[in-house]
Amino acid sequence: MLEESHYYFHKAADVLDLSDRIREMILTPHRVVKVEIVTEDDAGKLVHYVGFRTQHNNARGPYKGGLRYHPHMDEDHASALANLMTWKTAIAGVPFGGGKGGINCDPRTMSKTEVDRVTRTFVERLKGTIGPTLDIPAPDVNTNAEVMGWIMDEYSRHYGFSPGVVTGKPVDLFGSLGRDEATGRGVMYALREALKDQGKSIADVTVAMQGFGNVGSHAARLIAEQGGKLVAVADHLGAVENKDGLDVPALMAWTTEHRTVNGFPGGAPFNGADVITWPADVLIPAALEDAITEDNASDVRATLIVEGANGPTTPKADEILRDRGVLTVPDILANAGGVTVSYFEWAQNIQQFRWELDRVNDELEKVMVRAYSAVRDVANQKSVDLRTAAFVLGVQRVGRAALARQATRETINFD
Repeated sequence: MLEESHYYFHKAADVLDLSDRIREMILTPHRVVKVEIVTEDDAGKLVHYVGFRTQHNNARGPYKGGLRYHPHMDEDHASALANLMTWKTAIAGVPFGGGKGGINCDPRTMSKTEVDRVTRTFVERLKGTIGPTLDIPAPDVNTNAEVMGWIMDEYSRHYGFSPGVVTGKPVDLFGSLGRDEATGRGVMYALREALKDQGKSIADVTVAMQGFGNVGSHAARLIAEQGGKLVAVADHLGAVENKDGLDVPALMAWTTEHRTVNGFPGGAPFNGADVITWPADVLIPAALEDAITEDNASDVRATLIVEGANGPTTPKADEILRDRGVLTVPDILANAGGVTVSYFEWAQNIQQFRWELDRVNDELEKVMVRAYSAVRDVANQKSVDLRTAAFVLGVQRVGRAALARQATRETINFD
């Protein structure tokens, strides 16, 4: 995944005609932290995990990014996702840099108390390198508001009351209203803006979706509320389809109880891998990375892809889709709603003042519309696709901030 994130960066750097020296300076993470986590499971047996935190760039503000708990989590994943966060926060225009991390554990096989102990040990090892003005973690794959609350509690034991150390917390622990649905809401706004450019509305399209977790479920609900039809959805355990449109609220209730879309009585089952090539107007990959590859990109039937997941399209697949005229709204734009409302949460924590839900959603809409418009304008000015334009915009904003911080012996133009 690291190579893929660098590939897109270099495409943007080619457009900006950046030197190899500047590219290396911008791409190299400021710091990579690796910690050993040895603790006990509920039976008293020692367990050993490894935690990572990559702090990529803080030219525009504190490092910001999620924590992922997954058996395949490693330094490469942390570094790849951290540099994507650097560009994502810049595109959204929020005052953060990029960071990412996690632990190579599988919470699905662990009790709540075991996840709590592992999390607190991770924070204890990491506490000197995170903080409200240093590095602010957030939820990612297999982490949630509850885990963020444990992080805040453990950090506050050492440094006093510090709600701003982490975002995505429970509302009762000074989290923000609207944060839980923010990424999915941002995906809906990105879809709406892309359709506007085509003279269409959400009510005009059918949608196929891979992944029905936090991002996918909220995006599906909001799209359905706008009149869009979710005709197929797949997760890691099953898939259901209904050409007349799935009942999204009923599907969300089913997955809350059963933790999968599999078996939902309001649709027919199908092979989940086929969701990528489903006959729908819009495809929303909202699961893990590398969902769209050179093996299936030629068979994608959607004409518009909105990336809810991080890195769901490989570079070769991206080329195939672009050559076929499929429009892709890239992840670093489409799923920026989460980090945007994380910024709102952080601002509320710093101010010790809570925003109403309407204000959160209104401000999120403004940010997403502004970000989409800025990326589209770069795409038109540079005659490039939206993904390349998004990276160009992110690199421009980070580069200009870095130049404004210090004198340099060479002339560097990020235009």
